Amino acid sequence: MTASPVPGLRCETESRRDTAQALAAQFGLEYTDAHSDSPFQLVLTDQRLELRQFGEDAPGPIFVDLVEGKAAHRRRFGGGRGQPLARAVGLKSGASPSVIDATAGLARDAFVLASLGCEVTLIERQPAIAALLADGLQRAALDAEVAPIVARMTLQFGPAEECLRALPQADVVYLDPMYPTRDKTALVKKEMRAFHRLVGPDTDAGELLRVAREVARKRVVVKRPKGAEFLAGARPGASIESKNTRYDLYLCP
Repeated sequence: MTASPVPGLRCETESRRDTAQALAAQFGLEYTDAHSDSPFQLVLTDQRLELRQFGEDAPGPIFVDLVEGKAAHRRRFGGGRGQPLARAVGLKSGASPSVIDATAGLARDAFVLASLGCEVTLIERQPAIAALLADGLQRAALDAEVAPIVARMTLQFGPAEECLRALPQADVVYLDPMYPTRDKTALVKKEMRAFHRLVGPDTDAGELLRVAREVARKRVVVKRPKGAEFLAGARPGASIESKNTRYDLYLCP
């Protein structure tokens, strides 16, 4: 599977044209007033920035929502510091490690960690996804309950390996590389199939793990589907499992 071309960005309302053009310039996207002929297009509405896919069996719009929906549910009922993700990064009573999420995606895990007190730097190299993240963080900062959480989240746009080497060291580097999916099965949701089609496979995930192990102060955490092989064949020092997920821990000297 190869990644789709970077989608263009258009604005649905004249009042937000300047915002749309600024987002396009920030992330190297083509600004356009036309509807897309390609499979994907970013669209700035009155409410948010959306990634839309066109064609047969296309899912609904993809966007970053850190206030409502799944993010709100995980924030309120996710299990706090006792949940597997929190234990994997080393969250303990009185300890809130700094984290670099080098494969930020839609920031779902990064937001959980920030909600539990971690300072989290998000790295995203795909321009369209980075633009969605920037918009989602900006909107979440306007919510009184969520604003203190997103204040602990910082977005970096660029190749993960380069950003890891350039950023100040963090206690933990977190990796959730794109895992190959069986696109035609019902097990993979339409939204995730679209996301995989846009982003493409993480063919450099092994190199990213190597760099992460060089720069993390305490540990690297790799999220994998339960039962999947170890990333790049590298056996971790320990693993923490949940129902469908395994967190592989690589402790740093």
